[in-house]
Amino acid sequence: MNISVKSEYALKAVFDLAVQYLGLPPGSPAMPPVKIADIAARQKIPQKFLELILAGLKQSGFVDSRRGAEGGYLLAKSPDSITVGEVLRAVENVKGHPRNSKIADPFGDVWRRVDQAISDVLDQTSFGDMARSWKEKQTHYIPNWEI
Repeated sequence: MNISVKSEYALKAVFDLAVQYLGLPPGSPAMPPVKIADIAARQKIPQKFLELILAGLKQSGFVDSRRGAEGGYLLAKSPDSITVGEVLRAVENVKGHPRNSKIADPFGDVWRRVDQAISDVLDQTSFGDMARSWKEKQTHYIPNWEI
């Protein structure tokens, strides 16, 4: 499966915000905004490109922004309610499956099933699940410096 660099960066940006969201102490009133420069540095995304991507994600309802010295971006809703599939479709501006050709194709049914299987995985994977899994993997890694 090939996705655009723009989509890859959008997914990384939402993932970064999800990790920040899940890192809040229990009972925190709200997620503080995250600066674009911080997301760009952590995810290795060119900052100017990230600004455009975040503006699109805001327009699609995935993120909110706050102005000012303490401003930045934050998730518009819980990372558990945002799926990878939703973000990909919004960024790529795709409605339905790309292979809706009416032309007779012996592989048409196979490609539609492949597309559906991919969509199912992407639509069942939330950024909350991904962030928790990532954090768990990071805490289980303990380097052994013994020789």
